[in-house]
Amino acid sequence: MFRTYMFQNQKIVLIGGSSGIGLATAKRLIAQGAEVIIASRSEIKLQQARAQLGKQASAYPLDTTSEQEVQAFFEKVGTFNHLIVSAAETSGGPFLHTETAKARQLFESKFWGQYYAAKYGAPNILPNGSITLFSGVVAYKSMIGSSVLGAVNAAIANLGQTLALELAPLRVNVVSPGIIDTPSRIQLSEEARANFYSTIANKLPVQRVGQPEDVALSVLYLLQNSFVTGTVLHVEGGHVLT
Repeated sequence: MFRTYMFQNQKIVLIGGSSGIGLATAKRLIAQGAEVIIASRSEIKLQQARAQLGKQASAYPLDTTSEQEVQAFFEKVGTFNHLIVSAAETSGGPFLHTETAKARQLFESKFWGQYYAAKYGAPNILPNGSITLFSGVVAYKSMIGSSVLGAVNAAIANLGQTLALELAPLRVNVVSPGIIDTPSRIQLSEEARANFYSTIANKLPVQRVGQPEDVALSVLYLLQNSFVTGTVLHVEGGHVLT
């Protein structure tokens, strides 16, 4: 009996594929037959990820805050089937006490990085392909300390939905994760991280925080369903309901 591979003979570009959600997504795609190109700023993380992913993956260092680097990256990559952009720095803090430079850097990383990727990646995407961008729960559930990140996430969601019209028939969707257990909170002590996740889990209808694989499955759904575009897919365990 032959196994059907959902993404056989497809090339998928995953910016931010070296850890967390991006790496989990890359693993799922490769398991379904895809050739995956991962890119991120950290060459060390890239090589570690490349070792885990095997011969179906290639890796490129990329600073998404540099428009010139992003443009050159897509010139090297050539044509492909799908683009996923999960790379971004995230940060928070009280509005009145957050340095403007820090707020601007968040926009540079998460908004402009995805903007550049969509702008220079879209012309290379083959027919029936797609773009998947990443927003986040604080665009839809206001939280103290997340004013800038919430604004960035809301901007990305609107960008994705507008591009679904402008770039049609190319499909463009947005994933909006909730609180996910990823290496992005590695700066917290193990105890502080556990307490944070426990507090969030107790508030959620699903009674747990998310795992990278939860989001990866959602990305695969958006890639394979050719009748879905302009959608913001919420993967947050019911957080906006609490």
